Amino acid sequence: MPKRPMPQTEFIAMMAMLFAIVSFSIDGMLPALPRIAAELTPGDVNRAQLVVTSFVLGMGIGTLFAGPISDTVGRKPAILGGVAIYALSAAAAAMAPSLGILLAARVLQGLGSAGPRIVTLAMVRDLHAGRQMARIVSFAMMIFTLVPAVAPSVGTLIIAAFGWRGIFGALILFSCIAAAWMTSRQPETLPRERRRPLRLAPLLDAAREVVSHRTVMTAIATQTLVYGALFASLSSEQQIFDITYHRGESFPLWFAAIALTAGAASLLNATLVVRLGMRRLTTVALGAQTVFSVLMLMLTAGNLMPAWLDFPAYLLWTTGIFFMTSLTLGNLNALALEPLGHIAGMAASVSGALATVLAVLIAAPVGLAFDGTAVPLMAAISGLCGLGLLLMKTLPRHA
Repeated sequence: MPKRPMPQTEFIAMMAMLFAIVSFSIDGMLPALPRIAAELTPGDVNRAQLVVTSFVLGMGIGTLFAGPISDTVGRKPAILGGVAIYALSAAAAAMAPSLGILLAARVLQGLGSAGPRIVTLAMVRDLHAGRQMARIVSFAMMIFTLVPAVAPSVGTLIIAAFGWRGIFGALILFSCIAAAWMTSRQPETLPRERRRPLRLAPLLDAAREVVSHRTVMTAIATQTLVYGALFASLSSEQQIFDITYHRGESFPLWFAAIALTAGAASLLNATLVVRLGMRRLTTVALGAQTVFSVLMLMLTAGNLMPAWLDFPAYLLWTTGIFFMTSLTLGNLNALALEPLGHIAGMAASVSGALATVLAVLIAAPVGLAFDGTAVPLMAAISGLCGLGLLLMKTLPRHA
């Protein structure tokens, strides 16, 4: 067992790799969706999108429990347990003979991914606080931003060499390397004397307090809508690029450009949020995306878009969705947790689980509504962002 803490640079890199397990599991699968559809659901190719949303559903459920479990057993056992569930489920997904079994394995895989996703943040909080914690997480997120950019390209190479089932082998290898790195180099950050017994009552009390606080629930509801827009976009992008705009082969390169551009929004948010405030910045971002989405919907549904402008306009619009989510999700999370500092850990688990699971219930039907055009997605994004904007307008000015 390691006794000495990691150097900070190595710790940040390890954190980024543990975070990236989730991103690789979603974005790396996108190029595989057409082949999954052709092999497992040829009669209804839209159902292949559920490979994305089923994973997110499991992750949302796991988010509710990962933090409290780590408070009881320690950070490293909770992360390792999550990775074990993740890897075993990925192996089951690789051998799935039907779409139903594949989706069940993906739910379990998402459940396991909540371990590294949530408990890694708790590990940072054990070691650092305040601005130093924010600084370390920001550096990790800057590295993490590269993963969505390269994951589809890596997925494409793996599919070319080993078929779509080979993606799951890569996910197992990636998660095991991250877990081995943490095990061999990072000491446990939660000593036994600070651990707490796992009890249902505190979780229920936290849930009760969360749902009874108007500002918190408004922020969580808005976060749900933004997550819904993000997950619906992720589910639909590959089909739209391939079927609607005939750019399936170059999709990984376009997605990389979108991810890198959206990643810059995190830096912009860090620069502006102190001056403008979380509420105002989120409201402006949702308002701009609502106007842009309604305009795109009118032009596309009415066949008013010039042919030469059709794809560039869509590319700019979909980049705007990812940019908007980077500008809003962190602020909405902070708005939801700010009044609940006395139960921050439990509140983070409850609010994260609520927002993620409900967002999947929104995103899955949007993806299944794909009709060969971007119109269903544009209509959904217009409604989700518009409703989010109205909710933000109800928040008190001081929020």
